[in-house]
Amino acid sequence: MEIKKILVANRGEIAFRIMRTAKKMGIQTVAVYSEADKDAPHVTFADQAVCIGPPASSESYLKGDTIIEVAKKLGADAIHPGYGFLSENAEFANQVEKNNLIFIGPKAHAIEVMGNKLASKESLEGRDIPMVPGTKDAIDNPEEAIKVANEIGYPVLIKAAAGGGGKGMRIVHKESEVEEQMDRAINEAVSAFGDGSVFIEKFVESPRHIEVQILADTHGNIVHLFERECSIQRRHQKVVEEAPSVAVSDELRARMGKAAVEVARACDYIGAGTVEFLLDSNEKFYFLEMNTRLQVEHPITEMITDFDLVEEQIRIAQGEELSFTQEDLKINGHAIELRVYAEDPYDNFNPSIGKLSRYEIPTGNGIRVDDGVEEGSEIPIYYDPMVSKLIVHAPNREEAITKMLSAIANYKIEGIQTTLSFGDFVCRHEAFVSGNFNTHFVEQYFDEKAQESVQQEEAIIAAKIALGLHLEARTKLRIPKNE
Repeated sequence: MEIKKILVANRGEIAFRIMRTAKKMGIQTVAVYSEADKDAPHVTFADQAVCIGPPASSESYLKGDTIIEVAKKLGADAIHPGYGFLSENAEFANQVEKNNLIFIGPKAHAIEVMGNKLASKESLEGRDIPMVPGTKDAIDNPEEAIKVANEIGYPVLIKAAAGGGGKGMRIVHKESEVEEQMDRAINEAVSAFGDGSVFIEKFVESPRHIEVQILADTHGNIVHLFERECSIQRRHQKVVEEAPSVAVSDELRARMGKAAVEVARACDYIGAGTVEFLLDSNEKFYFLEMNTRLQVEHPITEMITDFDLVEEQIRIAQGEELSFTQEDLKINGHAIELRVYAEDPYDNFNPSIGKLSRYEIPTGNGIRVDDGVEEGSEIPIYYDPMVSKLIVHAPNREEAITKMLSAIANYKIEGIQTTLSFGDFVCRHEAFVSGNFNTHFVEQYFDEKAQESVQQEEAIIAAKIALGLHLEARTKLRIPKNE
């Protein structure tokens, strides 16, 4: 079926980004928005726009029934959920199809199975996919948890079965900590997901976080589009990503890609998805989870493969067969992405909400900015504080790092604090430049001493600029007298 109109059930940069591809394909778009987003760029960019409720997500972007009604009323053929909100909600995907609309994403079964870490592990049993040692079932008894932890060996990780984003996750280093950390993980899981199920697995120390992008059509074709390095994180949330990974050899890439395809096959996956792995220092990798949606960091894969992943999603949803095979895919250069959050890196990455009094993006060959804001936009407190994604592409990693530093310097944002300075710190740090880093980068290197050093350097630069302006002003005031 040819899709002629898509309702984008999201906001901000991802809504804007999906709409740009749809427009390129000659497909009309419908924006839904909350009262907080009435002046957002994606709202004015869409062919049609409908306000669906107050600012709170629970009263707007999470109202699946309302979104489906809007889609039907305006004659949309399909709904694209983006990421976050309803993108991994199996019931929403099911309801979309029940209302004779196309859900641009996987079937509800795949979302449900892969959305629960225990269910996903069970679905992969008997397949050639390496798993982290741990329990197969949920545990609610501290005594049983202690027994399992002692068998596996410390440190262990207590994880929410329905978790994500680091919520409901606790590291335990010794037996005396198990009960307390288990209670905390369960309480946090109930609060975040409404499900207190937790399980235990071996904590892989100092791992790298590597994920593999896959595409699967309705004709049984599945390919992987190589890996992304996502180890630079704060609070288990990614901030800097790159593709390909400096730690992945061609041989390892082939093995991880094969495993990712096998995961997708195990759940009859359709569309774009991401299989995430932990990689240890001995090049052993373990299945972590599958994200059944478009990832935030998908642009770096687009940059190294020259494929528009949103376009591929739409074509797959229309029933088209993939127009390429695994052998057709090649890595072209190197790409890096910095998530520009409205956060203060020097205040524990706490949100910095406010109005963008100045907003100028960097431009140039190999520089891409995916955003959904403009000068004067308010960064609302109700949603994820992402302002934009800054992406660069170059022939090799060294040039990509240099280009990212230049792009950061030329990205002018005032009115809020952002993670631009953190991105600069990362790209200058010897551990990142050398490629010798893991998921503990922030704890290891972005400590108070390092932050103070950066702040002092910035203060010196600001003082020099101020002095220069002062001297320039004094020179201009020395007007010679007429003779």
